[in-house]
Amino acid sequence: MRDILEGLNPQQREAVEYRGQALLIVAGAGSGKTSVLTRRIAHLLQHKEVWPSQILAITFTNKAAGEMRERVKHMLGEGADGIWLKTFHSACVMILRRESERLGHDPNFTIYDSGDSRAILKRLIKEFGADLHKLSPGGVASAISNAKNELIGADDFARNIDQSDPAQRAIAEIFTAYQQELRKNNAFDFDDLIGETVHLFRAFPEVAAQYQRKFRQILVDEYQDTNHAQYALIRELTKPLPIEFSEIDPRTGEVLPPASLTVVGDSDQSIYAFRGANIRNIIEFEKDFPGAKVVLLEQNYRSTNNILKAANAVISNNFDRPAKNLWSAKGDGDKIVGYTGYSGHDEAQFIADEIDKLHREGFNYSEMAVFYRTNAQTRALEEIFIRSALPYRVIGGTKFYERQEIKDAFAYLVAISNVKDDLAVRRILNVPKRGIGDATETQLAKFAEEHSISVRESLSHVTAMRFGPKITGAITELGFLLDELEALSRTDTVDAVLRAALDRSGYREALRASRDPQDEARLENLDELVQVAKEFQRNNPEGKLADFLNEVALVAAADDIVDESGTVSLMTLHTAKGLEFDVVFLTGIEEGLLPHKMSFIQPGGMAEERRLFYVGITRARKKLHISLALARSMFGDTEPSTPSRYLQEVPPELIEWRDSGAKRSEYRASIADNQGFRQVDRPKTEWKGAISSVRNNVDMVLEKGDLVEHADFGRGKVVNVTGEGPRATAEINFGSAGVKRLLVRVAPIEKL
Repeated sequence: MRDILEGLNPQQREAVEYRGQALLIVAGAGSGKTSVLTRRIAHLLQHKEVWPSQILAITFTNKAAGEMRERVKHMLGEGADGIWLKTFHSACVMILRRESERLGHDPNFTIYDSGDSRAILKRLIKEFGADLHKLSPGGVASAISNAKNELIGADDFARNIDQSDPAQRAIAEIFTAYQQELRKNNAFDFDDLIGETVHLFRAFPEVAAQYQRKFRQILVDEYQDTNHAQYALIRELTKPLPIEFSEIDPRTGEVLPPASLTVVGDSDQSIYAFRGANIRNIIEFEKDFPGAKVVLLEQNYRSTNNILKAANAVISNNFDRPAKNLWSAKGDGDKIVGYTGYSGHDEAQFIADEIDKLHREGFNYSEMAVFYRTNAQTRALEEIFIRSALPYRVIGGTKFYERQEIKDAFAYLVAISNVKDDLAVRRILNVPKRGIGDATETQLAKFAEEHSISVRESLSHVTAMRFGPKITGAITELGFLLDELEALSRTDTVDAVLRAALDRSGYREALRASRDPQDEARLENLDELVQVAKEFQRNNPEGKLADFLNEVALVAAADDIVDESGTVSLMTLHTAKGLEFDVVFLTGIEEGLLPHKMSFIQPGGMAEERRLFYVGITRARKKLHISLALARSMFGDTEPSTPSRYLQEVPPELIEWRDSGAKRSEYRASIADNQGFRQVDRPKTEWKGAISSVRNNVDMVLEKGDLVEHADFGRGKVVNVTGEGPRATAEINFGSAGVKRLLVRVAPIEKL
């Protein structure tokens, strides 16, 4: 007994020991919720109040479930065997395997993942001719998933759509056909697993009663992230038994009460509305379960008090939340470091320098992380990190130059620049969709090989291949487009050529018209690529398309840097949920980024964006950095940025501000009136941090004592060199600019 309760604070102990029908544990960030949840399970078992098989504990990830299982097993050993410690989906799979015949399914049903579902939807879209409505498999999958998470079936969906919208009608038809396909294949998709279990319980009350009697203690982690279907599942398992299925509790002689429910969560960390999570589930818990006990966990075991004071001040501006004030016994700790850069590259350079400095002070790279609101922000960070020889990895995402839309855009540029590059032309033949299929592509390639010409050159001979008029017209139009863009590349700027390729090809319009929510992010990434081209042209007025492609290739193909102290983690704020690091950098804290521009028009969007900021702040254990830029390259243009309204909510005495020479009065004025920074004149080196400054220094050999000239930092002296060839890195003392660690092959340096 003493072991299970040892080390708990009074509130944690209360949560572990409470007995009642409903318990809400409001667990602030870093307050030890996993420990409380696992000890509550162990406490119930050690008191022999339930058998292990009578406990259902639900988490959102297999990793979290595995961690809880190991903790309980560590405390109780084999006494923990038999607990249903599962994710929502895995618990429902076990129930459906046992009961699926009641629903007309074989118990050996298949579970289709997102790839399987999209493959079916892609075929159905083609069969229904729905590609005419710009429907994509991802967009239709999202619409169907959203409906299923609200327990809306295909028939109800069809009844409630706007009948005047042909795209909506097409989705309804595809939804019905998709469900028929699943049933024909004896399959469920992931959303079905929960929805069908709820349907099972509602259609067969005797089955529901069986599981209501089985599970006497139900515990749910991250309750603020539950959607309507998950909420409904919990309600079905915890409602009173119908009189005809009730039984007598042998210990009390009374009718067996409903299962006891314990939920753990924090409304301040509800950031997944876009996935269907409903914050109402936790906010209205006491209404749903009258008489519920609420235990508040406010002591934070992760962060210092300065970090927590900032988090508390920010989140207190959300008015639809229970009062909560995180505190720590760790002391105040360091102040938050704020940085005001001139540009995104300037901001990235500051972050790289700080990481390098902290690494020299003893922090491992693996203990540091950089968070951002949108994936498009990684481009500047990746380029600076590569040139600074900092090992990094993009978590939960793809490196900028490896993303599909970026590769597609470059394929257009390569096809324009190099008429002999068959790979690039074949990639864009049907991107965006032109009705050019695999068989047509194969025939074009065969014709090119037989006549010793390139695939692009074969486009002008399409009439000789005797395709149908539709395909002939599509191929001819593509050939004309590439010829026009090639002519444009001889007279216009690289960014103008890229814009023309994206617009005239219809690529940008296809993404804009798509109903796939991910395509909005792809548009942002393409706009960021246009900015890359503009920066190149600004620094290389005479540079041509081939020069641009060469320079980008140096960054895109840079060797991975490996360091024994791990890698710096780069991730979105959404991905950061549930993680923690000694050192955290929150970047791009500007209007339009955080809060994101889309939140301006979404009900509750601003409050959710504030919760996202709060989540980012509370990931830091020891050091927190907040940064923004005077001007941000977004959506293809460089414009003055406006500081995020959330910055005004952080007490100024908690932040130690740094900048790159920006007038402090301008900064303070913009914070006060939220009008944004005035355009500040920048020296000619402003864009030296951009991709255009990358050099091909593969053959450069540096030794200790050599003198070099850097485009940004000026003259410096080499103090150490490690690695060889493409992996060679140099530590260079630039005097007042400090010691920098640079990857020689791509650093903007010249040996003197």
